Amino acid sequence: MDDLNLRMEVAQPADVEISSPPTFPRLSTVKKFSCGPTGTGNFLVHGENHDVLKSMGRWMEGRVKCAYLDPPYRTGERFTHYDDDAKHEDWLHDVTTRVRKVWELLAEDGSIWISIDDHEVHYLKVALDRVVGRQSFVTTVVWQQRTTRENRKVFSNNHEYVLVYAKSPRKFAQSRNGLALTEDIRGRYVNHDDDPRGPWQSVSANVQAGHAVASQFYTITAPNGRKHVPPNGRCWAYNKSKMDLEIAQGNVWFGRDGNGVPRIKKFLGSGGKGVTPETLWPASEVGTNDHAKKHIHAMFPGDPLFDTPKPEALIWRVLHVASNPGDLVLDPYLGSGTTAAVAMKTGRRFVGIESGEHAATIAAARLRQVVDGEGGGISTEVDWQGGGGFEFLRFR
Repeated sequence: MDDLNLRMEVAQPADVEISSPPTFPRLSTVKKFSCGPTGTGNFLVHGENHDVLKSMGRWMEGRVKCAYLDPPYRTGERFTHYDDDAKHEDWLHDVTTRVRKVWELLAEDGSIWISIDDHEVHYLKVALDRVVGRQSFVTTVVWQQRTTRENRKVFSNNHEYVLVYAKSPRKFAQSRNGLALTEDIRGRYVNHDDDPRGPWQSVSANVQAGHAVASQFYTITAPNGRKHVPPNGRCWAYNKSKMDLEIAQGNVWFGRDGNGVPRIKKFLGSGGKGVTPETLWPASEVGTNDHAKKHIHAMFPGDPLFDTPKPEALIWRVLHVASNPGDLVLDPYLGSGTTAAVAMKTGRRFVGIESGEHAATIAAARLRQVVDGEGGGISTEVDWQGGGGFEFLRFR
Protein backbone atom coordinates (compact mmCIF):
# COMPACT_ATOMS: atom_id res chain seq x y z
CA MET A 1 0.00 0.00 0.00
CA ASP A 2 1.05 3.60 -0.53
CA ASP A 3 2.35 5.62 2.41
CA LEU A 4 2.41 2.90 5.03
CA ASN A 5 3.28 5.41 7.76
CA LEU A 6 0.17 7.50 7.19
CA ARG A 7 -1.94 8.06 10.29
CA MET A 8 -5.64 8.84 10.08
CA GLU A 9 -7.04 12.21 11.05
CA VAL A 10 -8.53 11.67 14.48
CA ALA A 11 -10.95 14.57 14.30
CA GLN A 12 -12.34 16.62 11.47
CA PRO A 13 -14.27 19.78 12.21
CA ALA A 14 -17.29 19.74 9.94
CA ASP A 15 -19.34 17.79 7.43
CA VAL A 16 -18.02 19.85 4.51
CA GLU A 17 -18.72 18.68 0.99
CA ILE A 18 -16.75 19.49 -2.14
CA SER A 19 -17.73 18.93 -5.73
CA SER A 20 -17.30 15.38 -6.97
CA PRO A 21 -15.19 14.57 -10.02
CA PRO A 22 -17.10 15.21 -13.27
CA THR A 23 -17.18 11.49 -14.05
CA PHE A 24 -19.32 10.89 -10.97
CA PRO A 25 -22.59 12.78 -11.53
CA ARG A 26 -24.70 13.35 -8.42
CA LEU A 27 -21.90 12.23 -6.13
CA SER A 28 -20.18 14.56 -3.68
CA THR A 29 -17.25 14.00 -1.36
CA VAL A 30 -17.88 14.17 2.38
CA LYS A 31 -14.57 15.21 3.90
CA LYS A 32 -15.71 14.45 7.42
CA PHE A 33 -15.94 10.73 6.67
CA SER A 34 -13.06 10.50 4.19
CA CYS A 35 -9.61 9.56 5.39
CA GLY A 36 -6.04 9.79 4.17
CA PRO A 37 -4.68 11.27 0.95
CA THR A 38 -6.80 11.79 -2.15
CA GLY A 39 -6.11 9.85 -5.30
CA THR A 40 -5.95 6.39 -3.71
CA GLY A 41 -8.67 5.08 -6.02
CA ASN A 42 -10.63 3.84 -3.00
CA PHE A 43 -14.26 4.95 -2.70
CA LEU A 44 -16.84 4.26 0.00
CA VAL A 45 -20.17 5.45 -1.37
CA HIS A 46 -23.36 6.16 0.60
CA GLY A 47 -26.32 5.65 -1.69
CA GLU A 48 -28.63 3.17 -3.38
CA ASN A 49 -26.32 0.82 -5.25
CA HIS A 50 -28.14 0.87 -8.58
CA ASP A 51 -27.97 4.67 -8.72
CA VAL A 52 -24.32 4.70 -7.70
CA LEU A 53 -23.36 2.02 -10.24
CA LYS A 54 -24.89 4.13 -13.00
CA SER A 55 -23.09 7.24 -11.75
CA MET A 56 -19.66 5.58 -11.52
CA GLY A 57 -20.16 3.18 -14.41
CA ARG A 58 -18.05 4.96 -17.03
CA TRP A 59 -15.10 5.13 -14.65
CA MET A 60 -15.36 1.47 -13.61
CA GLU A 61 -16.31 -0.07 -16.96
CA GLY A 62 -13.91 -2.86 -17.90
CA ARG A 63 -11.79 -2.30 -14.78
CA VAL A 64 -13.46 -4.39 -12.06
CA LYS A 65 -11.39 -7.53 -11.54
CA CYS A 66 -13.50 -8.97 -8.73
CA ALA A 67 -17.03 -8.11 -7.63
CA TYR A 68 -18.27 -9.58 -4.36
CA LEU A 69 -22.01 -9.32 -3.67
CA ASP A 70 -23.61 -10.12 -0.32
CA PRO A 71 -27.26 -9.23 -0.94
CA PRO A 72 -30.08 -9.77 1.57
CA TYR A 73 -30.91 -13.48 1.61
CA ARG A 74 -34.70 -12.99 1.82
CA THR A 75 -34.98 -14.98 5.01
CA GLY A 76 -38.07 -13.12 6.19
CA GLU A 77 -36.26 -11.88 9.28
CA ARG A 78 -35.64 -8.37 10.56
CA PHE A 79 -32.05 -7.62 11.42
CA THR A 80 -30.39 -4.78 13.29
CA HIS A 81 -29.48 -2.76 10.21
CA TYR A 82 -32.01 -3.92 7.59
CA ASP A 83 -35.21 -5.86 6.99
CA ASP A 84 -34.92 -9.04 4.94
CA ASP A 85 -38.57 -9.63 4.11
CA ALA A 86 -38.93 -8.67 0.44
CA LYS A 87 -41.27 -10.65 -1.80
CA HIS A 88 -39.52 -13.34 -3.83
CA GLU A 89 -40.11 -11.84 -7.28
CA ASP A 90 -39.12 -8.34 -6.11
CA TRP A 91 -35.98 -9.67 -4.46
CA LEU A 92 -34.96 -11.72 -7.49
CA HIS A 93 -35.52 -8.77 -9.83
CA ASP A 94 -33.50 -6.42 -7.62
CA VAL A 95 -30.52 -8.76 -7.30
CA THR A 96 -30.36 -9.77 -10.97
CA THR A 97 -30.71 -6.14 -12.05
CA ARG A 98 -27.64 -5.27 -10.01
CA VAL A 99 -25.72 -8.28 -11.24
CA ARG A 100 -26.47 -7.24 -14.81
CA LYS A 101 -25.08 -3.77 -14.11
CA VAL A 102 -21.98 -5.12 -12.36
CA TRP A 103 -21.43 -7.54 -15.24
CA GLU A 104 -21.00 -4.58 -17.59
CA LEU A 105 -18.16 -3.27 -15.42
CA LEU A 106 -16.06 -6.44 -15.24
CA ALA A 107 -12.63 -6.75 -16.80
CA GLU A 108 -12.27 -9.44 -19.45
CA ASP A 109 -10.89 -11.86 -16.85
CA GLY A 110 -13.09 -10.50 -14.07
CA SER A 111 -15.50 -12.49 -11.93
CA ILE A 112 -18.57 -12.08 -9.71
CA TRP A 113 -18.89 -13.89 -6.39
CA ILE A 114 -22.34 -13.89 -4.75
CA SER A 115 -23.04 -15.08 -1.21
CA ILE A 116 -26.42 -16.71 -0.65
CA ASP A 117 -28.12 -19.42 1.43
CA ASP A 118 -30.72 -22.15 0.91
CA HIS A 119 -33.68 -19.78 0.79
CA GLU A 120 -32.91 -18.53 -2.72
CA VAL A 121 -29.73 -20.17 -4.03
CA HIS A 122 -31.44 -22.40 -6.60
CA TYR A 123 -33.75 -19.68 -7.92
CA LEU A 124 -30.85 -17.25 -8.08
CA LYS A 125 -28.65 -19.72 -9.98
CA VAL A 126 -31.28 -20.22 -12.68
CA ALA A 127 -31.96 -16.47 -12.92
CA LEU A 128 -28.26 -15.63 -13.18
CA ASP A 129 -27.78 -18.25 -15.90
CA ARG A 130 -30.37 -16.32 -17.92
CA VAL A 131 -28.90 -12.91 -17.13
CA VAL A 132 -25.20 -13.57 -17.80
CA GLY A 133 -25.31 -16.95 -19.55
CA ARG A 134 -24.89 -20.51 -18.30
CA GLN A 135 -21.53 -20.64 -20.03
CA SER A 136 -20.30 -17.96 -17.61
CA PHE A 137 -20.90 -20.11 -14.53
CA VAL A 138 -17.68 -21.28 -12.87
CA THR A 139 -18.63 -23.08 -9.66
CA THR A 140 -20.53 -23.06 -6.37
CA VAL A 141 -18.42 -22.70 -3.24
CA VAL A 142 -19.80 -24.18 -0.02
CA TRP A 143 -18.77 -22.20 3.06
CA GLN A 144 -19.06 -23.62 6.58
CA GLN A 145 -20.43 -20.50 8.22
CA ARG A 146 -21.03 -22.01 11.65
CA THR A 147 -19.54 -24.85 13.65
CA THR A 148 -22.11 -25.16 16.44
CA ARG A 149 -25.21 -27.35 16.20
CA GLU A 150 -28.63 -25.66 15.96
CA ASN A 151 -30.86 -28.01 17.98
CA ARG A 152 -34.05 -25.94 17.69
CA LYS A 153 -34.53 -26.79 14.01
CA VAL A 154 -35.17 -29.96 12.02
CA PHE A 155 -31.70 -29.67 10.48
CA SER A 156 -28.79 -27.63 11.75
CA ASN A 157 -27.90 -25.59 8.68
CA ASN A 158 -24.18 -24.94 8.99
CA HIS A 159 -23.28 -23.78 5.50
CA GLU A 160 -23.91 -21.13 2.89
CA TYR A 161 -22.97 -20.80 -0.76
CA VAL A 162 -20.96 -18.51 -3.00
CA LEU A 163 -21.94 -18.57 -6.68
CA VAL A 164 -19.05 -17.76 -8.99
CA TYR A 165 -19.45 -16.41 -12.53
CA ALA A 166 -16.72 -15.14 -14.85
CA LYS A 167 -16.92 -12.76 -17.80
CA SER A 168 -14.70 -15.21 -19.69
CA PRO A 169 -14.24 -18.51 -17.83
CA ARG A 170 -11.23 -19.30 -20.02
CA LYS A 171 -9.46 -16.03 -19.22
CA PHE A 172 -10.45 -16.31 -15.56
CA ALA A 173 -8.92 -19.79 -15.43
CA GLN A 174 -5.68 -18.39 -16.80
CA SER A 175 -5.50 -15.46 -14.37
CA ARG A 176 -6.96 -16.85 -11.17
CA ASN A 177 -4.56 -17.46 -8.28
CA GLY A 178 -4.11 -20.71 -6.41
CA LEU A 179 -3.81 -21.15 -2.67
CA ALA A 180 -0.62 -21.48 -0.67
CA LEU A 181 0.74 -24.94 0.03
CA THR A 182 -0.37 -26.32 3.37
CA GLU A 183 2.01 -28.24 5.61
CA ASP A 184 0.10 -31.40 4.74
CA ILE A 185 0.68 -30.85 1.03
CA ARG A 186 4.33 -29.92 1.56
CA GLY A 187 4.79 -33.19 3.41
CA ARG A 188 3.88 -35.12 0.25
CA TYR A 189 7.01 -33.88 -1.53
CA VAL A 190 9.99 -36.17 -0.96
CA ASN A 191 13.28 -36.48 -2.86
CA HIS A 192 13.39 -40.25 -3.44
CA ASP A 193 16.26 -40.10 -5.93
CA ASP A 194 18.33 -37.18 -4.56
CA ASP A 195 17.29 -35.03 -7.52
CA PRO A 196 19.28 -31.75 -7.38
CA ARG A 197 16.07 -29.87 -8.19
CA GLY A 198 14.73 -30.73 -4.76
CA PRO A 199 11.66 -32.48 -3.28
CA TRP A 200 8.97 -33.81 -5.62
CA GLN A 201 5.86 -35.93 -5.71
CA SER A 202 4.68 -38.15 -8.55
CA VAL A 203 1.38 -38.13 -10.41
CA SER A 204 -0.02 -40.63 -12.87
CA ALA A 205 1.47 -40.52 -16.35
CA ASN A 206 -1.72 -42.00 -17.82
CA VAL A 207 -5.13 -40.33 -18.11
CA GLN A 208 -8.63 -41.30 -19.19
CA ALA A 209 -8.78 -42.00 -22.91
CA GLY A 210 -12.20 -40.49 -23.55
CA HIS A 211 -10.85 -37.45 -25.42
CA ALA A 212 -7.49 -38.86 -26.42
CA VAL A 213 -5.86 -38.59 -29.84
CA ALA A 214 -3.93 -41.33 -31.62
CA SER A 215 -0.53 -39.91 -30.64
CA GLN A 216 -1.27 -40.67 -26.96
CA PHE A 217 -1.32 -44.44 -27.52
CA TYR A 218 2.14 -46.01 -27.73
CA THR A 219 4.65 -48.08 -25.79
CA ILE A 220 7.00 -46.38 -23.32
CA THR A 221 10.48 -47.83 -23.05
CA ALA A 222 12.00 -47.20 -19.62
CA PRO A 223 15.73 -46.46 -19.22
CA ASN A 224 16.28 -50.12 -18.17
CA GLY A 225 14.52 -51.36 -21.32
CA ARG A 226 11.25 -52.40 -19.67
CA LYS A 227 8.16 -51.78 -21.86
CA HIS A 228 4.99 -50.06 -20.60
CA VAL A 229 1.61 -49.69 -22.29
CA PRO A 230 -1.30 -47.66 -20.85
CA PRO A 231 -4.03 -49.61 -19.01
CA ASN A 232 -7.33 -50.34 -20.76
CA GLY A 233 -9.40 -47.19 -21.14
CA ARG A 234 -6.35 -45.02 -20.48
CA CYS A 235 -3.71 -43.26 -22.58
CA TRP A 236 -0.46 -41.45 -21.85
CA ALA A 237 -0.70 -37.83 -20.71
CA TYR A 238 1.82 -36.72 -23.37
CA ASN A 239 2.47 -37.71 -26.96
CA LYS A 240 5.53 -39.90 -27.58
CA SER A 241 8.00 -37.15 -28.47
CA LYS A 242 7.15 -35.13 -25.36
CA MET A 243 7.21 -38.21 -23.14
CA ASP A 244 10.64 -39.18 -24.50
CA LEU A 245 11.87 -35.66 -23.72
CA GLU A 246 10.45 -35.78 -20.18
CA ILE A 247 12.16 -39.13 -19.58
CA ALA A 248 15.46 -37.79 -20.90
CA GLN A 249 15.18 -34.77 -18.58
CA GLY A 250 14.59 -36.99 -15.54
CA ASN A 251 10.97 -35.92 -15.09
CA VAL A 252 9.48 -39.43 -15.16
CA TRP A 253 9.83 -41.82 -12.19
CA PHE A 254 9.97 -45.58 -12.73
CA GLY A 255 10.25 -46.54 -9.10
CA ARG A 256 13.32 -47.21 -7.00
CA ASP A 257 14.29 -50.30 -9.02
CA GLY A 258 13.37 -48.83 -12.42
CA ASN A 259 10.59 -51.34 -13.02
CA GLY A 260 7.65 -49.34 -11.74
CA VAL A 261 4.76 -47.93 -13.75
CA PRO A 262 5.90 -44.55 -15.12
CA ARG A 263 4.78 -41.52 -13.11
CA ILE A 264 5.44 -37.85 -13.73
CA LYS A 265 7.53 -35.92 -11.20
CA LYS A 266 6.14 -32.62 -9.94
CA PHE A 267 8.67 -30.52 -8.04
CA LEU A 268 7.86 -28.46 -4.96
CA GLY A 269 9.30 -25.33 -6.55
CA SER A 270 7.19 -25.66 -9.72
CA GLY A 271 3.82 -24.95 -8.14
CA GLY A 272 3.14 -22.08 -10.53
CA LYS A 273 0.03 -20.26 -9.38
CA GLY A 274 -0.37 -22.37 -6.25
CA VAL A 275 -2.73 -25.13 -5.17
CA THR A 276 -6.02 -25.38 -7.05
CA PRO A 277 -8.80 -24.00 -4.78
CA GLU A 278 -11.39 -26.53 -3.71
CA THR A 279 -15.10 -25.75 -3.50
CA LEU A 280 -15.50 -26.72 0.17
CA TRP A 281 -14.27 -23.90 2.43
CA PRO A 282 -14.20 -25.02 6.07
CA ALA A 283 -14.51 -22.65 9.01
CA SER A 284 -11.02 -23.63 10.15
CA GLU A 285 -9.63 -21.94 7.03
CA VAL A 286 -11.94 -18.99 6.35
CA GLY A 287 -13.80 -18.33 9.61
CA THR A 288 -17.47 -18.10 10.57
CA ASN A 289 -20.14 -15.48 11.14
CA ASP A 290 -19.33 -15.73 14.83
CA HIS A 291 -15.67 -14.89 14.19
CA ALA A 292 -16.79 -11.84 12.22
CA LYS A 293 -19.18 -10.70 14.97
CA LYS A 294 -16.43 -10.86 17.57
CA HIS A 295 -14.12 -8.89 15.30
CA ILE A 296 -16.66 -6.11 14.76
CA HIS A 297 -17.56 -6.06 18.45
CA ALA A 298 -13.88 -5.55 19.30
CA MET A 299 -13.80 -2.52 17.00
CA PHE A 300 -17.15 -1.09 18.15
CA PRO A 301 -17.78 -2.31 21.71
CA GLY A 302 -21.32 -1.64 22.85
CA ASP A 303 -22.67 -0.75 19.39
CA PRO A 304 -25.47 -2.81 17.78
CA LEU A 305 -23.79 -5.63 15.90
CA PHE A 306 -24.43 -6.82 12.38
CA ASP A 307 -26.27 -10.13 12.67
CA THR A 308 -24.55 -12.00 9.84
CA PRO A 309 -21.25 -10.32 8.95
CA LYS A 310 -18.69 -12.10 6.79
CA PRO A 311 -15.25 -12.87 8.27
CA GLU A 312 -12.25 -11.16 6.71
CA ALA A 313 -10.63 -14.55 6.06
CA LEU A 314 -13.52 -15.56 3.79
CA ILE A 315 -13.32 -12.36 1.75
CA TRP A 316 -9.53 -12.58 1.66
CA ARG A 317 -9.76 -15.98 -0.01
CA VAL A 318 -12.21 -14.62 -2.59
CA LEU A 319 -10.02 -11.61 -3.38
CA HIS A 320 -6.84 -13.68 -3.40
CA VAL A 321 -8.21 -16.19 -5.90
CA ALA A 322 -9.91 -13.60 -8.12
CA SER A 323 -7.55 -10.59 -8.09
CA ASN A 324 -4.06 -9.22 -7.52
CA PRO A 325 -2.66 -6.19 -5.68
CA GLY A 326 -3.56 -3.03 -7.55
CA ASP A 327 -6.75 -4.51 -9.04
CA LEU A 328 -10.14 -2.87 -8.54
CA VAL A 329 -12.63 -4.68 -6.29
CA LEU A 330 -16.34 -3.81 -6.17
CA ASP A 331 -18.84 -4.53 -3.40
CA PRO A 332 -22.30 -3.00 -3.99
CA TYR A 333 -23.70 -4.39 -0.70
CA LEU A 334 -20.87 -3.26 1.55
CA GLY A 335 -22.60 -3.69 4.92
CA SER A 336 -20.07 -3.39 7.73
CA GLY A 337 -17.21 -2.78 5.29
CA THR A 338 -15.45 -6.17 5.32
CA THR A 339 -14.65 -6.26 1.60
CA ALA A 340 -13.21 -2.73 1.66
CA ALA A 341 -11.16 -3.50 4.77
CA VAL A 342 -9.69 -6.65 3.22
CA ALA A 343 -9.01 -4.82 -0.05
CA MET A 344 -7.04 -2.13 1.79
CA LYS A 345 -5.07 -4.64 3.84
CA THR A 346 -4.09 -6.61 0.73
CA GLY A 347 -3.24 -3.78 -1.65
CA ARG A 348 -6.38 -3.82 -3.78
CA ARG A 349 -8.36 -0.73 -4.73
CA PHE A 350 -12.07 -0.75 -3.95
CA VAL A 351 -15.48 0.74 -4.52
CA GLY A 352 -17.88 -0.14 -1.72
CA ILE A 353 -21.53 0.94 -1.81
CA GLU A 354 -23.96 0.98 1.09
CA SER A 355 -27.41 2.60 1.34
CA GLY A 356 -27.82 2.57 5.13
CA GLU A 357 -26.58 5.19 7.56
CA HIS A 358 -24.04 2.65 8.81
CA ALA A 359 -22.06 3.48 5.67
CA ALA A 360 -20.72 6.37 7.75
CA THR A 361 -21.20 5.19 11.33
CA ILE A 362 -19.71 1.72 10.92
CA ALA A 363 -18.12 1.09 7.49
CA ALA A 364 -16.26 4.41 7.24
CA ALA A 365 -15.35 4.29 10.94
CA ARG A 366 -14.02 0.77 10.46
CA LEU A 367 -11.89 1.82 7.48
CA ARG A 368 -10.42 4.70 9.45
CA GLN A 369 -9.29 2.13 11.99
CA VAL A 370 -7.81 0.06 9.17
CA VAL A 371 -5.87 3.09 7.91
CA ASP A 372 -4.63 3.51 11.46
CA GLY A 373 -3.33 -0.06 11.58
CA GLU A 374 -6.28 -2.02 13.03
CA GLY A 375 -4.99 -5.45 14.04
CA GLY A 376 -8.00 -7.78 13.83
CA GLY A 377 -9.18 -10.11 11.08
CA ILE A 378 -6.42 -10.94 8.61
CA SER A 379 -4.07 -8.16 9.79
CA THR A 380 -1.51 -10.50 11.33
CA GLU A 381 -1.61 -12.91 8.41
CA VAL A 382 -0.88 -10.17 5.84
CA ASP A 383 1.34 -8.11 8.19
CA TRP A 384 -0.93 -5.08 7.98
CA GLN A 385 0.66 -1.98 9.53
CA GLY A 386 -1.81 0.67 8.39
CA GLY A 387 -1.75 3.32 5.68
CA GLY A 388 -3.62 4.25 2.55
CA GLY A 389 -6.95 6.05 2.58
CA PHE A 390 -10.36 6.36 0.97
CA GLU A 391 -12.81 8.96 -0.22
CA PHE A 392 -16.35 8.95 1.17
CA LEU A 393 -18.92 9.90 -1.46
CA ARG A 394 -22.63 10.59 -1.03
CA PHE A 395 -25.27 10.26 -3.72
CA ARG A 396 -27.61 13.24 -4.06
